[in-house]
Amino acid sequence: MSVSVIIPTYNRAHTLPRAIDSVLSQTRPPLEIIVVDDGSDDDTARLMTDRYSQCDYQYQSNQGVSSARNLGIKKARGEWIALLDSDDRWLPDKLQLQLESLTDSPHYRLCHSNELWIRKGVRVNQLRKHEKSGGMIFQRCLPLCVISPSSAILHRTLFDDFGLFDTELPACEDYDLWLRICATEEVLFIDKPLIEKYGGHADQLSQRHWGMDRFRVHALIKLLENSRLDRNDRIAAVNTLVKKSGILAQGAEKRGQYERAEYYRAIQRRYTME
Repeated sequence: MSVSVIIPTYNRAHTLPRAIDSVLSQTRPPLEIIVVDDGSDDDTARLMTDRYSQCDYQYQSNQGVSSARNLGIKKARGEWIALLDSDDRWLPDKLQLQLESLTDSPHYRLCHSNELWIRKGVRVNQLRKHEKSGGMIFQRCLPLCVISPSSAILHRTLFDDFGLFDTELPACEDYDLWLRICATEEVLFIDKPLIEKYGGHADQLSQRHWGMDRFRVHALIKLLENSRLDRNDRIAAVNTLVKKSGILAQGAEKRGQYERAEYYRAIQRRYTME
């Protein structure tokens, strides 16, 4: 079971070594580590040349994390694709435990794990809404992203069947992909923390973009228009879309953004009538 590790990065020379070193320390090494630099203008290029020449370093103009991940996936030679964000860290037995679990349960094509959260250098507990699980988890994926990219390992055929990351989404691109996959795929879950997920820093996508539900609404509409969901899943997806659109409309109205508010009210009306 060969694994390609994809690490997208943008101006994170200060955290990238932690991510790469955690892959190099794995008890089961991957086939390759592909670092996709999405147009950094810090010391990333020099860092990769001087310290990590064993990695496959790919540079592109700044096009966003989806584009960077997609480039890495296209370059990858492994049967399995493991994602790692450049501000996170794997624990040493991450790949070994996931590959052993997938060997024991060969019908799964997506595996993720529990995780430890570090915020501004302090360990914090996850909220109940972020609780991880396995099986048919589509409806659990609807409110917010419940699979961390850094914990996920995917068989490359999933991208053939469901497509790559949506480059139109500047954030919540992982939410979009998990919805597409989990609508029909069972997910294997390892109830053990295998990653350290770092947050609370200014260059996080969730910090840079207001109203993350804007992007989730986009993903839900696309899903409802293009996927064949079973009846219960479609009802759940429509209800989530109507709820999120209503919250966004209300927020826009409070700020006097009436054209934006009407856009979301129209979505509400359209899908409420289903």
